[in-house]
Formats: sequence, structure tokens, C-alpha cells
Amino acid sequence: MALRMRQSLAKFEQEFVREAAIDRDRNERRRHAAVVRSRRRIILREKKRSSFRYWVLVASLIGTAVAVTVAMFETLYYLLG
Repeated sequence: MALRMRQSLAKFEQEFVREAAIDRDRNERRRHAAVVRSRRRIILREKKRSSFRYWVLVASLIGTAVAVTVAMFETLYYLLG
């Protein structure tokens, strides 16, 4: 009876060790997946932000060009008129 109890206890310990290893692997995979998702979100957010900055730059350049052109023609009109 004691031998059978030792065997079942050893089997229980082996099963516990196996389950613990499975849990560690599962937790590591989840952590890795979370890191990948986080990196993906950061890259997407940065891409959106840089795209917005680009269009603000384009708009400010166009606005500056229009303002300079208008000011130039007004100055020319003032000087020649």
C-alpha cells in the first residue's frame, strides 16, 4: 500500500511539474503576444502622427506661398500705382 501511495504521489508530482511548465510556456507566449501588440500600436500611432505632421507642413508651406504672392503683388501695385 505504501508503495502504491508513493507511486501515485510521484505521479502527482510529475503531473504538477508538467502543468507548471505548460503554464510558464503559456504565460511567456501571452507576454510575447502583448509585447508584439504594443509595438504594433506604437508604430501605428507614430505613423498617424507623422502623417498629420506632414500635412500640416504642406498646408503651412502652401499658406506661406500664397501670403508671399499676395504681399508681393500688393506691394507691386502700391509701388506702380
